[in-house]
Amino acid sequence: MNLAALDLNLLVALDALLLEANVSRAAIRVGLSQPAASHALARLRDVLGDPLLVRVGARMELTPRAQALRGQLAQALDQVRGLFIPDDFDAARSERHFRLMMPDLAVELLVPPLMQKVTRLAPNVRLDVVPWRGPAIFNAEFARTIDLVISIGDAFKGFHRQLLYTDHDALAVRRGHPAGAKLKRRDVFLDARHVAVVIRGQNADLIDDWLRTKGIERRIALVVPGYIEALHIVARTDLVAFVPSRLIAALARPLSLTAVAPPLDPGVDEQFMFIPTRAQFDPGSIWLRNLMLETGRGLERTRKAA
Repeated sequence: MNLAALDLNLLVALDALLLEANVSRAAIRVGLSQPAASHALARLRDVLGDPLLVRVGARMELTPRAQALRGQLAQALDQVRGLFIPDDFDAARSERHFRLMMPDLAVELLVPPLMQKVTRLAPNVRLDVVPWRGPAIFNAEFARTIDLVISIGDAFKGFHRQLLYTDHDALAVRRGHPAGAKLKRRDVFLDARHVAVVIRGQNADLIDDWLRTKGIERRIALVVPGYIEALHIVARTDLVAFVPSRLIAALARPLSLTAVAPPLDPGVDEQFMFIPTRAQFDPGSIWLRNLMLETGRGLERTRKAA
């Protein structure tokens, strides 16, 4: 193939076609008319020797060749875009929007001190936080839309992982709970009624997966999608919840909560920062993750001081 004769705008059109699997929506995505998008598809079919999109019933589907191209093309376009990223990042003048994904406990613990830093250093920068959606979303297409992810777990394909802070779980109860410190005993713990936290993208509370390895089943009375909801319920009932201790401490005063050591210690909980490979050398991304690391270190210093 003669690359000198290849219009790189065709690759942008191809990317939209592979993402949408629909000519009309692809045209809207890249700002083309539908005839222009159809013409681009015809040229791409000729260049690649593959139909790329085929009609199956009432809709269009990607061919196997088109499916295989999706990840490769996304990486290639990201590399091309990287050629035009400035060598530095002027935080004070930047109006950049960063998109972050994190669970509710990370928002509660990290975002307030992080925003204090952002407001001081980069008053026109905007952070868009989206809810955690589970490991299944970690793919090449998602990596192109996100700047930073906070999560537990192993490294995900296409992302670099860096330890942010550590924590451990405790039992959250309201002040004046009838069982109180007795929850340290296994029999009282097993007799209590619990709130389970099943985050989107998961099938069970991770603590229950761990307890089952010990042959233990809790009495689950309620399932909620986040730790914040669990703590608000616990604060107004006699239910009990396994929650990261930093979060209990952060909300202990406003919600009148107490942390109780569980009868079994699940060990250290590690929260990581995940950065898409494409953003590894982006000055703006480097600036943001350095601020996030500084914020995580602040949590660690707070614990040592306590």
